[in-house]
Amino acid sequence: MNAEIQPRVTVAEPRLRSECTALVLQGGGALGSYQAGVYEGLCEDGHSPDWVAGISIGAINAALIAGNPPDQRAERLRTFWERVSSGVQGEPLVPGERARAWFNEASAALIASFGVPGFFTPRWPPALFYPPGAPQALSYYDTASLKATLETLVDFDRINAREIRLSVGAVNVRTGNFVYFDNAHDRIGPEHIMASGALPPGFPPVEIDGEHYWDGGLVSNTPLEYVLDQESTKDLKIFQVDLFSARGPMPRTLVEAAEREKDIRYSSRTRLNTDTAMRLRKAKAAFRRLAEKLPPELRQDPDTAFLSEVTHENAVTIMQVIYRRKNYEGNAKDYEFSRQTMLEHWAAGRADVRRAFRQRGWMDHAREEDGLSVFDLTRDARD
Repeated sequence: MNAEIQPRVTVAEPRLRSECTALVLQGGGALGSYQAGVYEGLCEDGHSPDWVAGISIGAINAALIAGNPPDQRAERLRTFWERVSSGVQGEPLVPGERARAWFNEASAALIASFGVPGFFTPRWPPALFYPPGAPQALSYYDTASLKATLETLVDFDRINAREIRLSVGAVNVRTGNFVYFDNAHDRIGPEHIMASGALPPGFPPVEIDGEHYWDGGLVSNTPLEYVLDQESTKDLKIFQVDLFSARGPMPRTLVEAAEREKDIRYSSRTRLNTDTAMRLRKAKAAFRRLAEKLPPELRQDPDTAFLSEVTHENAVTIMQVIYRRKNYEGNAKDYEFSRQTMLEHWAAGRADVRRAFRQRGWMDHAREEDGLSVFDLTRDARD
C-alpha cells in the first residue's frame, strides 16, 4: 500500500446560479479520512461544492476545504490526515482479520494513552488533580495542538471572504441549545471549528464571545437539517457523507454490541432529518395541488395566498455516501488514527464515489413530485 495519498483534483465547470451543491459532513473522529476521499472523488467528477457544512471531524474537514483554493484543498486534507495518523505507522505482522482487529485495538489504546499528533495530547497533571472550575478539570485531553494545526492549514481570511459557504454546528454548554457558526453571517476562526469538535469529556469546551461550546454531535451528528432549512430558493444537490451506518449485523459480543449501539446512535438523527423533510415536503405538495382546485375567490383569500407562499419549494436531491464498516473494526474505530487505517478509509471514500458515478442510473430518475429525491449511492450503485 502506498504511504502517501496523491490528490487529483478537477475544478468543476460553472453551474447554473439556480443550483447549489452542498457537501454535508457527519462527525466520526478517525473515520473522517473517508470524507476526504469522498471529496477527492467528487472533485474528480466535477462536483465541487458551493457550500460545506460539518460537525465535529466533519467541521475540520469542511474548514480545510473552505479555507483553501480549489487546487490545494485535497493536498491540505492529505497533509492534515497524514499528520494526525503519524503516531502509529506500523501494520500487523501477520495477515488476516483477527490480527488486524488486534492491531487496531492496540493502536487505539496507544492513541488513548499518548494522544494524536497535531490534534490532542493527554493532560498532565490529569484533570482530576485540578480544582473544580478550572478549565483543565473539564477534559482528559488538551487540544492546543489542533488550534496550531488549523492555523497552519486553513486560511481563515479566505473563509471569511465567503468564496464558499461554511457552516459548523456546536452546542452551548450552559443552555444546551444547538447553534451553527456560518460564514454567511459570522466571522469564523479556529475556535469555531474547535468548538464543533469539542466532544466531552475527552476535549475541553471552547469559549466564544463569553459562552462555552461542546461538540455539535451531542445534539445532532449531521448538518443536513440546517442546510435544508437555510436554502429554500435555489435547487439543492446535497452530497451527505455519513460515517456511521444505520444498517449492520446482529452483534455477537459485548464489544460488537457497543459498536452497534454507537452506529445506531449517531446515524439515527440523519434518518430522522431525511424522513421529516420528506413528510413536510409531501404535505406542502398536497397543499399546492389542493390550491389549484380551489375556486378563484378562495385563491385570493389572504390565508390561501400566505400558505401558497410558504409552501413554495426548491427541488432537493440528497445523495448519501455512507461508510460501511470492515469486519475487523470495533468500537474504537472512531479514535483509531493509525496511518494504515487512514489510508484505507480515504481510498474507500474515493472508490465509493467513483463506483457510484460509473453507474448513472440514479441521475436519470425523474424528480419526485414533492421535489425531494434521496439516493444511497454506496448501496444502490453496484459494479
